[in-house]
Amino acid sequence: MTAAVTAIYRYPVKGLSAERLDRAALLPGECLPDDRRFAIALASTTFDSKHPEWLPKTHFAMLMRDEKLAGLNTRFDAESGMLAVSWDGRVVLRTQITELEGRSAAAQFFTGFLGNTVSGPLRIVSAPRHAFADARRRPNATTDKYVSLINLASIAALETAMGTPVDPIRFRANVYFDDAPAWSELDWIDAEISLGPARLRVVSPITRCAATQVNPVTAKRDVDIVGALGRAFGHINMGVYAEVVKGGEIAVGDALAAWRTS
Repeated sequence: MTAAVTAIYRYPVKGLSAERLDRAALLPGECLPDDRRFAIALASTTFDSKHPEWLPKTHFAMLMRDEKLAGLNTRFDAESGMLAVSWDGRVVLRTQITELEGRSAAAQFFTGFLGNTVSGPLRIVSAPRHAFADARRRPNATTDKYVSLINLASIAALETAMGTPVDPIRFRANVYFDDAPAWSELDWIDAEISLGPARLRVVSPITRCAATQVNPVTAKRDVDIVGALGRAFGHINMGVYAEVVKGGEIAVGDALAAWRTS
């Protein structure tokens, strides 16, 4: 089976908007560069940047609870460390999030933006080589850093079942691909896939939550994706997590092929 990559995204700040990429360099055992590099921690969250550990998303600002975040458009420049945040068509924050002063400015903005809906004051947290992923390390994986992939044919099947369009960005994946049968990706668990020059091993399906209710354009909860998946298909999965086995630069238009090694 051969499919084709249609889009690549990263999410530099957990819970904030997607950034579309033409290409990305994958390294073994790593996620996309700068993906979920930062997170907005609640006042009650304990996070040690010198000894980072995985924490559930409930410790951070997140779409599942804080749908207002979907109204923000963000852009992160990895070279300068600058984060730009726009709201209602105007820039409301521009700060160097890689520096202490810039993180403080960003934390102050998000604390005010979300108000009493979260436990503030909020903090911007990060740690070298740490990614704030939703998924714990899977038992069959060698790392806790994954690339998430979505089959557009599976989204199309969901759209048919629901009778309404479904924006693929609701699922906040890294790689979207087409030209594969709907739900075939769920048969790839423990199989290897080639993605351009890179090779990945699929480790698990992605179980979906209430964050997918949030419309990424309107920031409103408007459809029950999880309920629709369960009713129509008997599961609440959309997409798969894969770990990078062999690195390489991937690009939109690359071929994606799946096979089993045993």
